[in-house]
Amino acid sequence: MPQHSAPAQDIDHVSAALAACLPALHRALDRQVGQDFPHPKPPEAQLALLRHVEAHDGVTVRAAADALHMKPNNVSALVSQLTEQGLLERRQDPADKRIAHLHLTRTAQQRLAEVMDLMGAHLGHALRSLTDGELEALGAALGALRSLTEQLRRPAR
Repeated sequence: MPQHSAPAQDIDHVSAALAACLPALHRALDRQVGQDFPHPKPPEAQLALLRHVEAHDGVTVRAAADALHMKPNNVSALVSQLTEQGLLERRQDPADKRIAHLHLTRTAQQRLAEVMDLMGAHLGHALRSLTDGELEALGAALGALRSLTEQLRRPAR
């Protein structure tokens, strides 16, 4: 674990500010996208699964659950919901009928692209209202936020 010169109170302040700011940012973006999306907007867990299947076509429920840090039975329930909505297909593994591989439907591909475009448009609009210094600070923080995300995904010790 790296040693820090920052006082514990500074780390505590940053921790509390991030814990308050990030969910609020997500909710604001989610609300704006939900207002503009012409279909019922999938909840975040469903979107996360759809994004993962898009990036890993043919993934199994267990592998998706591991990657998304979710319980397999919760992912299985999401798969059932998304299959009923016509957004996911389950295809049996030819070698092991107990295993299903997940694939996006064309409708899911289109809707996921629409959601991502709306998110990008809303974020882009908001980012254009920031000062150059604020934009530079956000750009500089992206790597640190990615590292923080990876640290939080690791099992607690």
